[in-house]
Formats: sequence, C-alpha cells, structure tokens
Amino acid sequence: MKTILLVCSAGMSTSLLVTKMEAAAKEQGVECKIFALPFSDAPRVLEEVDCILLGPQVRFQKASIEKLAASRKGGVIPVDVIDMRDYGTMNGKAVLAKALDMLK
Repeated sequence: MKTILLVCSAGMSTSLLVTKMEAAAKEQGVECKIFALPFSDAPRVLEEVDCILLGPQVRFQKASIEKLAASRKGGVIPVDVIDMRDYGTMNGKAVLAKALDMLK
C-alpha cells in the first residue's frame, strides 16, 4: 500500500481533497493511504510516505520539501505541486492520478 501526503498551509480545504481522493481510489480499486498535514508538520512523517503533493498555496516551499525528501533514510520521495485547477475544483480523481503517476 502506498502512502500519499498532501502538504498545505492549514489543512481545511486539503482535508476535503483527501476525502475526494480516497473516494476516487476506492472507485478504482486502488489501495493507498492519503492524508494532509501543514507544511510545518511534514518533516516528522517523511519516513512514512511514498510521495508528497503540495497545495498551490505552499508551492513556494517545494525546494525545501525536496531537500528534506532527498535526505530521507528510505530513499528519495517524489514531490510535486497540485495543479491549481484540480485543487480549486477539488478534483480528487485527477490529483490521485497525478500521485499514482509519481509513484511509477
């Protein structure tokens, strides 16, 4: 089972996106754990995740997260920014597809 972390500033809207992504995963028969945390909490879970998606509001933190992800004991974690349209429309299916593509 793969674990996907969504990084945001506060977690309110990103939590809704997690719910939409979980529904899309269930519909597609994909087993994965998806959760959201604020940027400040992300470093403490790096050893537990397989990919990281940043909310558009924290895209400026991408280099910082990539640096942390590169130093992980378990190997480098892929990091990317969620498309602003997909985030704004809470398109869980599209964001899940992006995460799964990152995990290939």
